[in-house]
Amino acid sequence: MPGVYRVCLQTGDSGRDATGMFRNPDLLGHIYVGPYLIGHPRHAFVVADREGVAGYIFAVEDTLAFEEWQRIHWWPALREQYPRIPDDDVRPNANDEDLIRTLHEPPSTPETLLGDYPAHLHIDLLPRIHGQGFGRRLMELVEQRLRERGIRGVHFGVSPENPKAVSFYEHLGYGVLLETPDDIYLGMRLS
Repeated sequence: MPGVYRVCLQTGDSGRDATGMFRNPDLLGHIYVGPYLIGHPRHAFVVADREGVAGYIFAVEDTLAFEEWQRIHWWPALREQYPRIPDDDVRPNANDEDLIRTLHEPPSTPETLLGDYPAHLHIDLLPRIHGQGFGRRLMELVEQRLRERGIRGVHFGVSPENPKAVSFYEHLGYGVLLETPDDIYLGMRLS
């Protein structure tokens, strides 16, 4: 778990290293890694090299059920550990504060995606393994596993500040499903 939390932090600024952005290095992992490993590890895979964990992919078959599991089992303990910060309270690290607010008010997946694309995935790779085919292989592995389970489609969000990632996923056959100010949602039908 420490290795995947570290990868999450080192890719947490739209694919770039976010280490210097946060006082608490675990907050990103608590939101984007922990719930997959603890609550839904069936489709969790990591890439490791001599330096340690270098990337991961996580997928869940039913996004709505995953969000409900988080609501009941994941967020309560974290909310207790990281109390809500009032909106008008200005503290020295706004990035940490934003993530703490996310723990208390997690975004939900747009409903328009869930009919045809009920599954979702989350993937991050450190730059040291880019260009070696790991991203493609991880995506294909998860796609195959989801197909075997009879899942209709899969989606995921990418930051608009990461156009190289969007281009890479489009090259793999994913199409843009929805764009919001914070995310570009891509998806693929699996059946």
